[in-house]
Amino acid sequence: MRSLKGVVIGAGYFGKFHYAAWSRIPKVEIAAMSDLDQRKCEEFTQAYKIPNYYFDFREMLEKEKPDFVDIVTPPNTHFEICKAAADLGINIICQKPLAPSFEEAQKLVEYCQKSGVRLMIHENFRFQPWHREIKKLLNKGEIGEKLFYLNFRMRMGDGWQKDAYMARQPYFREMPKLLIFETGVHFIDTFRFLFGEVKSVYARLKKLNNEIAGEDAGIILFDFANGAQGIFDGNRYNESNYANPRYTFGECLLEGDKGSIRLYTDGKITIQELGGVEKEHSYHHENIDFSGDCVYRTQIHFVDSLLKNKNFETSGEDYLKTLIIQEAVYNSHSTNQISDIVF
Repeated sequence: MRSLKGVVIGAGYFGKFHYAAWSRIPKVEIAAMSDLDQRKCEEFTQAYKIPNYYFDFREMLEKEKPDFVDIVTPPNTHFEICKAAADLGINIICQKPLAPSFEEAQKLVEYCQKSGVRLMIHENFRFQPWHREIKKLLNKGEIGEKLFYLNFRMRMGDGWQKDAYMARQPYFREMPKLLIFETGVHFIDTFRFLFGEVKSVYARLKKLNNEIAGEDAGIILFDFANGAQGIFDGNRYNESNYANPRYTFGECLLEGDKGSIRLYTDGKITIQELGGVEKEHSYHHENIDFSGDCVYRTQIHFVDSLLKNKNFETSGEDYLKTLIIQEAVYNSHSTNQISDIVF
């Protein structure tokens, strides 16, 4: 099976997880990277044994002629970069948030479609090992054929300080939309992965830290097309009782007509049949790089799908459904009404 030649744009905080993952995938050769910061370019090329770097991403795309580009830059740059890649027939994997607005995200996806290039959104939470395992258990009917309830509780504890987010991602402080736009969207996508399509949402959002611009707390009620309900209860202000809140990002309860599945903050999964006792379910997960090595798992999916011409789970077209739900969440909060989902 042939290898793929790739290039990467961006060397920010999350970029290191992308580069580390690419370095572990034998079917991929990262030929070059691009960033405006020379120090970061030198640091990343040395650390991940990348042959070349460019300050101008367009020059890199034209000279290197890669099979794909991995975009790890802020959302306001994504359309320009994706357009340049699409014009050259280069396939794309792009970090989220996909764009500053739904309209621009839609425009981006449509441009890639018309150009005939393949676009996958780097939505990595659904590739966390516990979510993949829970999906297998649901498919096997471990808690029944009828699903009742999905509840995810997240407490990040990285947003209560006066200088919140400055050390890792300072641009968070100025974002007019934060929790749902930046973090909650992961759970919207993961809820779709686990329980299917969403019919409506009702949301109440808050700002707990007055030093930032956007919301940092929220509760969202989901009604699914299959009759189940879900709750996302999250904030970045209060703290988890687990040493690494960024491992599973929280705890989850799933209930069906035959019992329940629980995900704990250390990655443990248990199953409890109705009338029975809670039993731990054995599966493999490791604390590698980011959140159970989900970046690596995401990029493996991208590579395998390209090489085998299979559909991406988080293609641009499919991801617009996640963004429609995200828009509905903000609409529900602003109107204080249930917001129906129309794809």
